[in-house]
Amino acid sequence: MKEKPRVAIICGPTGVGKTGISIDIAAQLNAEIVSADSMQIYRYMDIGTAKPTAAERARAPHHMVDIINPDDDFDARQYAAASRNIIDRLAAAEKPVLIVGGSGLYIRALVHGVFDAASGNPHIRIRLRQEMETAGTEAMFKRLQSCDPQSAVRIHPHDAYRILRALEVYETTGRPISSFHQSHHFGESFFHVLKMGLYRDRKTLYERIDRRVDQMMTDGLLNEVHSLLDRGFSSSLKSMKSIGYHQICDYIEGRSNWDAAIQTIKRDSRRYAKRQFTWFKSDPQLQWIDTDHPDEIYHQIKTFLLS
Repeated sequence: MKEKPRVAIICGPTGVGKTGISIDIAAQLNAEIVSADSMQIYRYMDIGTAKPTAAERARAPHHMVDIINPDDDFDARQYAAASRNIIDRLAAAEKPVLIVGGSGLYIRALVHGVFDAASGNPHIRIRLRQEMETAGTEAMFKRLQSCDPQSAVRIHPHDAYRILRALEVYETTGRPISSFHQSHHFGESFFHVLKMGLYRDRKTLYERIDRRVDQMMTDGLLNEVHSLLDRGFSSSLKSMKSIGYHQICDYIEGRSNWDAAIQTIKRDSRRYAKRQFTWFKSDPQLQWIDTDHPDEIYHQIKTFLLS
């Protein structure tokens, strides 16, 4: 039987420092990085996604970054299939592999596959979409809070795609999608994995998030969003509803003032970090390590990957 590839996973909330630490480790181990970020897959969306710079990618090769346009459809199943092919190729070349990112769903799909309930029911899906068009995203999110409060904690109130998906699974199976995630989480793995979660104390993390948002403004997020709109990418796209892009679109299109947009980005980023913690804390295999101890992270990953 073919030996399962070894992969080390570095995950954690937005702003915790995954990029810098993972690139340092990859450079030392001559490893390559497979991104597990559901936004860095998009071309032209660099600043608001905190995408690794060209200089950072020169230090360590990155995969699953800049692979589709903002108006292309893409989901966790496609991500998992493409990433597994990359990992198999790297393993055959005896290249160490780091999976790095904050998208818990992408990481779970990659390691364990996508659970069966994900196929859903197309008739229910169409009806729910029609209901969302009539009632609005907020009303559908309140419905999700009622039938699946555990998922509602992890899903952003503006994330129409995942709200509808969770409601579809609930109506199709009679079970909340969170129960499928929980049971599926302990299924067979495609890899031998070391899972490491990075953390900082909450106050420090939130301060880092606020500073990063300010830096994004300095780096030109407003111009980046203008450029996306000028390319013909609508503000109604799923990709453009993500944190940062959504609020700047509201400013550009007159639904918000500048100061309110910036404060909302900071608030929603902090809330997103909290939801990420909630997701990752449900994984008993995850080892949490303070980012103040990068040497410990490096030595554990080196021992695991090169043993």
